[in-house]
Amino acid sequence: MTEKVVLVDEAGRAIGTQDKATVHHAETPLHLAFSSYVFDDRGRVLLTRRAHSKKTWPGVWTNSCCGHPLPGEPIEAAVRRRLADELGLVPATVELVLPRFRYRAEMPDGVVENELCPVFRVTCSGDPTPDPAEVAAYKWVDWPVGDVHSGLEAALRAALSPWCVLQAQELSRLGAGPAEWPVADPALLPPAAQ
Repeated sequence: MTEKVVLVDEAGRAIGTQDKATVHHAETPLHLAFSSYVFDDRGRVLLTRRAHSKKTWPGVWTNSCCGHPLPGEPIEAAVRRRLADELGLVPATVELVLPRFRYRAEMPDGVVENELCPVFRVTCSGDPTPDPAEVAAYKWVDWPVGDVHSGLEAALRAALSPWCVLQAQELSRLGAGPAEWPVADPALLPPAAQ
């Protein structure tokens, strides 16, 4: 079965679908996605290294799990599905924290990511069992990621995906730590994600 992503307009309304395999290129259309940050019972966040076979940002360290809701799939269900598929994790909680995050980033080879990408705080227990086609490695680190005061080594900070860096900045503005981030109103999600 061909996986489809939901294309959206500037207001976040669904305007069609496109095959996931062909959506990312030099003129990637705006589409719906999500990012999640998984925290354990010690308050550490799970970072993952994208598989080297990925079309976008192969081998780059990033947040716990990203993905695209299927057409008609509730976005929280998509988060849960991808956490299970990529990392073998069953979340205890999935909470919306950045309902309208949007970014555009270009790789050195010209391939572009262009996403409306709500961000979720997730809690799980236990270590992941990554699918090697999706995740090359993982690491539990202290929050905040990408900050000079974090437990993350300088080399890893420099290697974070562009969306992870931007999201970490926005998340840090919500509060000093993940427990302080308020849960966002789902009515603030882009219309295509409601």
